[in-house]
Amino acid sequence: MSQTEERLSALRARMGKEGVDLVALGPGAHMQWLLGFAPHADERPCLLCVSASTAAMLMPELNAEGSRRGTDLPFHEWSDADGPEGAFHSLVADLGVGGAGRIVLDETMRADFAALVQDALPGAERQFTASTVGMLRMQKDDDEYAVLKRNARLADQAMQAGWAAMEPGMTELDVAEVIRARFSALGASPLFTIVGAGGNGAMPHHATGETVLRSGDAVVMDIGAGMDGLSSDITRMAVLGAPPQGYLEVHAIVEAAVQAAMAAARPGVRAQDVDAAARGVISEAGYGPHFLHRTGHGLGIEVHEPPYLTSVSETVLAPGMVFSIEPGIYLPGRFGIRLEEIVILREYGPEILSELPRDPKMI
Repeated sequence: MSQTEERLSALRARMGKEGVDLVALGPGAHMQWLLGFAPHADERPCLLCVSASTAAMLMPELNAEGSRRGTDLPFHEWSDADGPEGAFHSLVADLGVGGAGRIVLDETMRADFAALVQDALPGAERQFTASTVGMLRMQKDDDEYAVLKRNARLADQAMQAGWAAMEPGMTELDVAEVIRARFSALGASPLFTIVGAGGNGAMPHHATGETVLRSGDAVVMDIGAGMDGLSSDITRMAVLGAPPQGYLEVHAIVEAAVQAAMAAARPGVRAQDVDAAARGVISEAGYGPHFLHRTGHGLGIEVHEPPYLTSVSETVLAPGMVFSIEPGIYLPGRFGIRLEEIVILREYGPEILSELPRDPKMI
């Protein structure tokens, strides 16, 4: 059985458990996960539709020939002259879901794609993918783990290349380019390179720019790349020369928060409890208002995907889930500190994918 067949079978099992008659996905990460490819995404409705017994695609004829290389599923093609409605009604009839009671819509697809499905099935109850495709994507298999582990090691090397090159007088963009070049040399496609020097590090999603690195700067370095369909993500700290006043104390607090989250992350634990463990350490140290974001996010095809480790997430963690643990403290005008690990949850707890220590890199 191919990977696509295995995943479609797993999806149908979830559909049966949830009482879902039809899953409709647009081009994007969900379709990529199921089929191993996603067609060109534009304004023309393109849908993968899965029922309890079969699957087919609504396909613009303009994109059909290129998409045929990615799948042997039946296509219901439509032209610009005719529009997609007739082809979609034909697809629904072939799948035998004209009287669907419950449908799942890809929450990331275009609104007009979703409207096409809902207009054709006006009596159906609608939900999103959390309990079907989303649930399946959260738990990685051995092949996905191997790629994620390899990608984490590549990110380690790219981070080290940035450290080796950086010095006072360089700009944030200079450092970012070294990191991106290293990713590319390793065969990975850079996805993001945040380099935040000094006060810029106090903005968690700082836009890397022309700021010149100076002696005494603490530098947030958050980087990631894609390879073989999966992503990497890591954040470490570098310090140029003597660290700023109070830096080492705050770094130790963030490190303690990482360790608390790691200790809390176990199968059967709610995601919000892991967030609470990290947040509690930072709040008790008096920096609660300066922890500005959630503790973590899932990682896979997308850099940010479920599960999300937030203060309100009811997601119950399970073995095979891959997610970040990345508490931070951000002090405006001074510096920011974020330490990020990507982990895969095992029965005994989290396995860290990176091999880089979280100590500040002193340069």
